[in-house]
Amino acid sequence: MVVLVTGGNGQLGQALQYVAPDFPDVTFHFAASSEADITDTGSLSSAFAQIKPDICVNAAAYTAVDKAESEPEKATLINVVGARNLAETCLRYDVTLIHISTDFVFDGQKSTPYKESDTTNPTGVYGQTKRDGEQAIAQVGGKYFIIRTSWLYSQFGANFMKTMLRLAGERDIISVVNDQIGTPTHAIDLARAIATIIRSGKAAYGIYHYSNEGVASWYDFARKIFEVNDIRVNVKPIPTAEFPTPAKRPAYSVLDKSKIKETFQIEVPDWETSLKQTV
Repeated sequence: MVVLVTGGNGQLGQALQYVAPDFPDVTFHFAASSEADITDTGSLSSAFAQIKPDICVNAAAYTAVDKAESEPEKATLINVVGARNLAETCLRYDVTLIHISTDFVFDGQKSTPYKESDTTNPTGVYGQTKRDGEQAIAQVGGKYFIIRTSWLYSQFGANFMKTMLRLAGERDIISVVNDQIGTPTHAIDLARAIATIIRSGKAAYGIYHYSNEGVASWYDFARKIFEVNDIRVNVKPIPTAEFPTPAKRPAYSVLDKSKIKETFQIEVPDWETSLKQTV
C-alpha cells in the first residue's frame, strides 16, 4: 500500500510521520508543497506519476482562521481549488482520496454533537472554504473519505497548546474564552485513525467525524494544559464578547464519532488522556 501525503511538513503531516513506523505494511511518501502543490495540477500529476500512490491523504490546507477574513482569495485557492485539483487527479489516476476538513463547517447553534448528516452553515471565510472544498470533492466524485476534525494540537506545528505554553512564560494572567465548546484533538490520534482506515482496505467512502472524546471550553483546555505540564499561571475565563476576533467561531462544535468508530472499529481516546501524553 503506497500513500502520498500532501502537506507533509504541516502539523498533521508530521503526526503521520510520527505514527508511520507503527504501520510497516504501508509505504508513506510525505510531500511538501514544492513536491506536490495542490494548487498546481501539473505538480500533482508529476507527483502521482512518480510515486504511483494507492491513496492520497490531503493534509495541506489554509488554516489561519482569522487571517482568512482578509485573505479570502488565498484561502479559496488552497482549500477549494486545491481540493478540487486533488480530487480530479485522484480520479484520473484511480487513487483513493482522504481529505481533512473541520468542525468550522458548522455554525455552532446546536447543543448536541454534530453528525455527518447535519446541515453545514459556516460563519467565516475559513469554514466556508473548507465546506466548499468538501462540495468540490463530492462533485468530482471518485473514491474519497472526508474526515472532519476539531481543535487540533500536538508537539508539531503551531497550535493552541503551544501558544498557551509560550504565553505562560510571558504573562502572569492569561485570559481564555469559556463559552466556545468543542473537543481538543491530539493530531497523533487523528493520524492513527487515518492509518487505521488506510490499513482496513474498506471502501466505505463518505464523510466521517473524528475528534477525541469529551467536551471542553478553550478555558478548560488551557487550564488542563498548564496542569499536566505543572505550570502555575492565573487563567481567567472570559466570554467571547471580551475577546473579539476577525472570524466568528462556532459556539458549540462537538462532533459525533459514532460512524467512524462503528465502521472502522476505531477506539477514540478521551482528550484529557491524550493531552497527558504530550508532556
